This record gives sequence, structure tokens and C-alpha cells, in this order.
Amino acid sequence: MAESAHAFDVVVIGAGAAGLMCAMTAGGRGRRVLVIDHANRVGKKILMSGGGRCNFTNLHTTPDNFISHNPHFVKSALSRYTPWDFIALVEKHCVPYHEKKLGQLFCDRSSKDIVRLLLDECAAVDAQVMTKCRVERVHPGRPHVLETGLGQVQCESLVIATGGYSIPKLGASGFGFDFARALGMQVRPTRAALVPVTLDPRSLRRLQDLAGVSLDVVARADGHAFRENILFTHRGLSGPAVLQASSYWEPGKPLEIDLFPDADPWQMVEVARQERPRMELKTLLAEQLTRRVAQRWCELWVDSKPLDQLGEADRRRLEQACKPWTVWPDGTEGYRTAEVTLGGVDTHALSSKTMECRDHPGLYFIGEVVDVTGHLGGHNFQWAWASGYAAGQYA
Repeated sequence: MAESAHAFDVVVIGAGAAGLMCAMTAGGRGRRVLVIDHANRVGKKILMSGGGRCNFTNLHTTPDNFISHNPHFVKSALSRYTPWDFIALVEKHCVPYHEKKLGQLFCDRSSKDIVRLLLDECAAVDAQVMTKCRVERVHPGRPHVLETGLGQVQCESLVIATGGYSIPKLGASGFGFDFARALGMQVRPTRAALVPVTLDPRSLRRLQDLAGVSLDVVARADGHAFRENILFTHRGLSGPAVLQASSYWEPGKPLEIDLFPDADPWQMVEVARQERPRMELKTLLAEQLTRRVAQRWCELWVDSKPLDQLGEADRRRLEQACKPWTVWPDGTEGYRTAEVTLGGVDTHALSSKTMECRDHPGLYFIGEVVDVTGHLGGHNFQWAWASGYAAGQYA
């Protein structure tokens, strides 16, 4: 390439949701944009999300749906690029979609529709996207100079959109965190979030026959409660309620799982034994917990007697075992299956309006690499769109 071909107004490292949104926004302002990614294709996390249908936003996204050491940081970007703005883009490209539940919007066909939408928008503003291009070294300044596998690149504005550690098989790495630390920026401690929890071998042996069973519950961790399903697995517990709670769970602490979110199990007993006094407790519990779970709970924690034989001690055991069932995870499945990385680049180092580093003009951090983590259900994608749009307006 001639030397002039290496010069861009904006270089975005990371061709995921946030990076592509930033590129198309900056390109729309007439900026010469290059997106670089070391993977062999763009948007890998988009493609696998939502079971291949991409839960691309949530109608009910608010700042309360995010975890950050600076909870006010997300307000500016979220207010300037809302779920309705991305929905308008989806409709512009005639991508069919539907609401699954709780405001969660999914593609009718495939996640590929979202990736194609983003690439088409980038192409429309002449933003170049280059895959299989590894960044070897960055020399920050004005201009920023990048040493890449395909040669040297210079730019006025550099945007880091490299995500977190989650799902390394898709190419996730700590590039953005390492780069921020090298500049002396604070990076908040990171860990896997929206991730299944694991149980110790003894607990697994007790519950191993329940793998595949799902229940509607309320899961609580560190004072935060989520009404959704849990799923028993061969390693421990998963399902939306557990994934949500995992973002607040810390090692050595319990998860509390209310197996009767809409009822008092003892009150159920008292009502039922008026009409069916000889019914076995496990039969009554099966109406709420499924037959397999009720059978196992009665084997482990509550004696299954005819309802008219249950007494005060049985009431206490029933409530202890069900409302809540207290679980002590021994860990999580880690970044291998985590949907997001909790923690990241400290938001106090960034402008909430532009995503630009306060101490490094022309350098921006967006998306998952920042210390902003959304709840399950499309909120993390909305943060990607909003933060990418915010940086793209100024980069």
C-alpha cells in the first residue's frame, strides 16, 4: 500500500456490535474509518447470541439494568440512542423480528440479519472492515500509530471495542484491558457474568437425576432478585434466573432460590388436606415442582407423608427446603460459557458523553471492555449500540 492508504480519521479495533455501530456512525459524519479485527469474520458474538436469533435489544432498557462502579455513567449514552432508534434501523433493513417476553426482541430468521445490517450500513458510508488483521502494537498519540499484521496504520481517533474475556473460542481476549493498563488507566477487577454456577460433587450426586428439568423461581444474590426459570444441569444450575443472579453472586456466598414464588407451600398443604387429607406430600409438591423434583426433595429434605399427618416440624423442613432453597455454589463455568465480562475499564477515566479518555485525547473505549455490564435480555446489545453511537458522533 502507498503510505497515504494507511492513514484514516478513525480506526476501530474490534468488529463486534459496538465497533461496527461506531464505524457506521463516524462514517456517516464523513470520517474515513477502518475497522480491524483479528478474527476471520465479524460479529461472532452477535451470530451466536439468542440461540442464533440475536436478542438485539430490550424495550424496557433503563440505567437500572446495568452494573457499574459508576451507575450514572450509562445514562447519557442510553438516553441519546434508545431501543427505538435501533428498532428503526432494523425496520429500515426490513429485518423481521418479534418480542419473546419481558421486552426482549429477537430476529425472526437469524442473527445473520443483524450482522448484514451493520455491514451494509458501514459499506454505505465507505467504512472499511478488515478481518484476520492482528494488532501487534499501538503507539498512542496524535496521530495514533498501529503496527498490524498487514502493515502500519495511522489515525486521528482510535476506538477500542475489543470486548472482554467471555467465550474465548470466539476469539475473546484481554487486549483492551491490557492496553488500558499499559496507559496507566484503572481497570476494575473482571470476572465471568451471566454464567451458569457449578456445585460441589456431593450436591451434584444428590441432584444428578434432575439434569434438564426447568422450574419457574425467584433467584436472589446479594439482595438482587430475578423471577425467571432455573435449569438443573450436569454441572450445577443454569437458566435465566441463575444467569442473572450470577452477576451479583460472589464466591463463598449463597444463592437463594424461592421454589414457590407465588405461594406459601404450607398454606397449600393446609388447603389441600381439607379435601384430600390422604394425599402424599410429594404428590402435592409435584403440582408446582414437577414429579422428579418433588420426589427428590422428599428423599433429601422433607418426609413425604399423608397431608393430615404433617406437623410443625414438617412445616419448618418444607419452608427450609423450598422458600428459599439455599444453594452454595462452588464456582461458575467461567468465561468459557459466560455471556459477558463483569468489570473493565474504569468509567471515571472516560467521558460519559463521548466515551473519550479524559487523559488521552482521541482515544475511546466502548462496549463490553468498559466497566458496564447489562442484565440478561438484550440490555448488553443496547449498551453496545448506545456506546458505539456516542463515540461515533465524536471520534
